[in-house]
This record gives sequence, C-alpha cells and structure tokens, in this order.
Amino acid sequence: MDKLLLEELYYLMVLGRQFEYAAKEHYMQGNISGFLHLDIGQEALSVASMKAFEKGDVFTTYREHVLALARGIDPGSVMAELFGKVTGISKGRGGSMHLFDPSHFFYGGDAIVGGQLPNAVGCAYARKLQGSEYGVLVLFGDGASNGGAFFESLNIASAQKLPLVFLCENNQYAIGTRIDRVSPFEKQANKAKPYMPTMEVNGMDLIAVYEAVSKAQQYVSEGHGPIFVEAMTCRFEGHSMSDSNSYRSALEMNICKSKDPIESLKKRLDPGMAETLESKAEKEIEEAVAFALNSPEPDISDLKKYTFTRELQHVVS
Repeated sequence: MDKLLLEELYYLMVLGRQFEYAAKEHYMQGNISGFLHLDIGQEALSVASMKAFEKGDVFTTYREHVLALARGIDPGSVMAELFGKVTGISKGRGGSMHLFDPSHFFYGGDAIVGGQLPNAVGCAYARKLQGSEYGVLVLFGDGASNGGAFFESLNIASAQKLPLVFLCENNQYAIGTRIDRVSPFEKQANKAKPYMPTMEVNGMDLIAVYEAVSKAQQYVSEGHGPIFVEAMTCRFEGHSMSDSNSYRSALEMNICKSKDPIESLKKRLDPGMAETLESKAEKEIEEAVAFALNSPEPDISDLKKYTFTRELQHVVS
C-alpha cells in the first residue's frame, strides 16, 4: 500500500479514537446526553471501509462517529451534533445515532437494529436504474443478521442483482449477548451464502479490510450483483455508555486489546511521522470540542421545523 495512503489511514484511525475518548469524557460530564456507542478498537474497519468505498452511497449502523470522520465529514460538526447543538451535522436533532450528510453520500445512523438494510436495498435499486458505477455499501452488526429485514434484504438484492455490498461488523456481541447463544454459527456469512458470494476478513487488520472492500466495490460496479463481506472485529468498550461490559472476562479483553489496529499500523510508520499525525489529530479534536461547546442550542421556535413539509415534488396523487 502507498506510504501516503497508510499515513492518511493512520491519521484517521487516531483521529477517530481521540474523538471517541473526548465524546466519552463529555458524556460523563453531562455535555452529551442520550445514547452513545463508541467505536474504540474497531477503527480499522470503520476507516478502511470508508476510504476503500470513497465513492458511492453509505448506510451505517448507529456506531458511526469514526465512519463519519473517515468519510470526510468535519469533526466539529459531528461533535456539535453529539452536544445537540444547531451547528451539528443534523442540526442537533439527531444526536449520536443519527449522523446524516447527503453531500458526502452518508446516510448513517439508523437507531433500529438492521433498519438501514432495507434503506440500502432501495438506494441500490435506484442506483441500478440510474446506471451508477459506484454502488452502495451498508454496514451492520452481527446481531442485525438475526432480524427478518436482513433476510428480506439479501433476497431482494440477490433477486434484483443490485450493486450492494453487505458489510457485517462481527464483534461477536449483540449488546451483551454472544452471537453463539442466538445463532447456530459464529460466522454470519453462512446465512448469506445461498444468496450471493461471501468474503471473510480480519476486521482488525486495516490493510486487509481496505483490500476486501475495494474488491467488493469493483465486483458490484461491474454488474455482478450483491456481495457479502464479514469482518471479524473486537470492540474495547461496552455496547454503549450504559453498558458496563462486565459480561466479558479480563482474559477476553486482554486478547481483544492485544489486536489494537492503531498499534499494529503504527509499527509500519516512521516514528516521527506517527507522532506528528497523533499531535495533529489531538489538536483537531480539541478544536472540535471547543466548537461544540461554544455553539448555540437550537431555538425553541424551531421545534417543529423539518417535521412537516408544504410541498412534495415528483409525487403522483
């Protein structure tokens, strides 16, 4: 992989982790409310998938902060959204679970587990009709693969030969329930094999994820239909800030953290460059927090804004 690209990917992973540390701190201080799902430990998957699928539509799970940053969305606007400020990416109305920016083709954060899957199928169908060359990527957790919408989406995407990459983030846990307690097998790609080709990748290996998602996008862009990629990952935190993570043993967590994707990639970089990138990321997150803290709250007069519309285009009555 090109040296400059490696450095960019390392920077984005460090930026993402610094963002999550800051979000955790300000959640505990009361500046962020609601739900907060941290991506600490899974940065390789989030960063590599976004950079490999740089062109095309993206639908994500609600563990989406690092995905948004890697997509190129300004850290200040993302942090402000977590703070519920009007300068946030969703104008302070979505919070952590609903980051949305169509200018970056980023339709992220569906609070319903697996809710993004049917949406991605619909988008992929539209892109097929439009003749788009890039396709659609949808990310979801292993827990979402047990829902009905998952199988419906696989079926429609396969039957219609849609340009859709299914990317399963398998960290083996749906909140606190291990996948082997609710599924007959750990590898969820087994569920997709009757419908489409599948790939498995080490989700803690940034380069491996980048290459796998690049190949998957090329596959769908050539008109072959959908493909399923399963990335085996490990999160360092609980499911959300309300989850103590007590169901995982110290041994399991030590094994998990020994696979830290940031530390693995850092060994491939010049130490001086790595330190420079880390300092840059730290400064950018400090600025993002300051921006969020100093941004105004939404005005009460705007409470019903964006709730109703007076006119809809292209609707046949």
